[in-house]
Amino acid sequence: MELPRRNRGDELLRPGALIDLRRRIRNLSPAHDLVSVIACAFDHRTRMLPFIYADTRMAPAGVRAIGSALVDIGFDKTRIVLQQWNKHFDPSQMRLDGRIPDLFLVSTMGMHSGRAMQMIRDARRIPPEKRPLIIAGGSHAVYEPNLLFNADPATPGGADIVVTGEEYVFLSLLEVLLNTRAPGESLRSAFFRAKAAGALDDIPGLVYPRGDNDGIAEELVDTGIQQLLGNLDEIPHPVLGYKLLEAPSRSATLASQALASDRVRKHSPISSLILTFGCKFACPYCPIPAYNQRQHRLKSGERIADEMWQLYKNYGLRYFFGADDNFFNSKPRTLEIVETLARAEFEGVQLHRKARWYTEVTVHDTIQMKEHLPLIRKAGCRALWLGVEDMTATLVNKGQSVPKTIEAFQLMRNAGICPMPMMMHHDTQPLYSRGKNYGLLNQIKVLRKAGAVSLQVLMMTPSPGTKLYEGTFTSGLVLESVGGRRAEPYMYDGNYVVASKHPRPWKKQFNLLTAYLYFYNPVWAVVNLVKRKDGTGIKPAGMQLVGMCGLAHSIRRTFGWGLRLMFGKIERLSAPPQSSIPMQSPAGTCASHAPAPLELTISARPTAAIAVH
Repeated sequence: MELPRRNRGDELLRPGALIDLRRRIRNLSPAHDLVSVIACAFDHRTRMLPFIYADTRMAPAGVRAIGSALVDIGFDKTRIVLQQWNKHFDPSQMRLDGRIPDLFLVSTMGMHSGRAMQMIRDARRIPPEKRPLIIAGGSHAVYEPNLLFNADPATPGGADIVVTGEEYVFLSLLEVLLNTRAPGESLRSAFFRAKAAGALDDIPGLVYPRGDNDGIAEELVDTGIQQLLGNLDEIPHPVLGYKLLEAPSRSATLASQALASDRVRKHSPISSLILTFGCKFACPYCPIPAYNQRQHRLKSGERIADEMWQLYKNYGLRYFFGADDNFFNSKPRTLEIVETLARAEFEGVQLHRKARWYTEVTVHDTIQMKEHLPLIRKAGCRALWLGVEDMTATLVNKGQSVPKTIEAFQLMRNAGICPMPMMMHHDTQPLYSRGKNYGLLNQIKVLRKAGAVSLQVLMMTPSPGTKLYEGTFTSGLVLESVGGRRAEPYMYDGNYVVASKHPRPWKKQFNLLTAYLYFYNPVWAVVNLVKRKDGTGIKPAGMQLVGMCGLAHSIRRTFGWGLRLMFGKIERLSAPPQSSIPMQSPAGTCASHAPAPLELTISARPTAAIAVH
């Protein structure tokens, strides 16, 4: 279900709160020689369209942000391990600076949660007296923190504590632990003493088990919904995080040195940057508005320009993806950013000649910004991902329509910006509809003629944190197993049909492959290479090559699931995942992150709509 909202006026931290917290910890850090390892969980079975290439060539922003925060407060003995690059990393063998880390942090999305739990179990193989404090975070922790703990004595292996918030929550936790820690005491021991004394209960955004049962949680304490940082300029500079990356390797252990600065660009040529958070639309399949407490948060244009320049100067990075919810959400704020980027100059060099950036917007807001698209391109923008979803607005209405979508795409192409549509496929949408634009292929044909450079088509799947999450289960849409094969978390990425009431769900699976094949093929690649009529150049042809490569992976990974849907017996779930571990607030009241009670879930009103991951 959606995250509850804090009291009105209490959603955001006071201005300067994060800066003050960072300063306080810097005063504490000289007395604590901490070693930290941050791991980003990644399931390689998710490698296919539309994530191919970017999934391994763009170091994620979340783990880099935590790494930057640790270096900023004085703990530079930190390493960031990406399972994208280090598939065989074994936490039980990790040593940094010749030591077992004091902190082991694991960040994961829901679809990578299996790999995250495996790393946590491996870390627990370290003897308790030497074991690091194990902290879990990431989007999976935000919406389903209970699933990162374990109540089964036969297989202990949960996290020590889960952070359901951003940098401020993690640093607040660390400040309490450093103030609690005695000379020579392990950080893990300080954690147990701090939670026993109730010292963590006033930090919103934490979930931890009561007592000390060595990986077995009998009851969870939820300290509530985090307060959000309003001014993103207060976040530590991202340039700090890149110097902590573990180099790609097949080894289970850590290298003696982090990835050299002159090799960062080779392995992560695209840099993900936080620009803005928040979206004014309230789509029932999307968890973003509730997560952001209906607030719009952003960095200043000056800070964004400085980040791009410093990353270019230190690592040679030139391509930046803005991790935005809707960059065009506020026209005045967007113009402040792009005007600054367009005129920014460092050391006699204009930034827009060195930096190319991309981000996400909506069709409705793109049209509102149409007279400013040339300025946006001058600022360095070369592609925009648009949530087209369903052009007929049958599934969801965000102000889009066929004429508006065509207009938005043509305006972008005329300005030299590549339109990159993101679409949703669902049970009631046919593959093709005669004389109408409702069919999936009909809409793709319209998008292609309008100038679409890439294509993303995902099947609707249950997404925690959305209004429709429980209804997808209680209405019998979610598949538990097909032909004896269980639908695992990594399959909830939108590429697999795991939620459908269609009488022939295999058709939906093969519709996705057909749609991609219709868009990505050698014929269309040649057409894009020959017909270069605008400022997008050879990018459309290049995206065709990437798409055809990704399609090969998609066919290899999902074709068998389609056959199972065709011939196998389908078992369905009747309720969302439930936790056997009770959860409550420190005061003993209802927990903010607790799953919906089973009796309420079953009585929920069924819905035919499905949430997208």
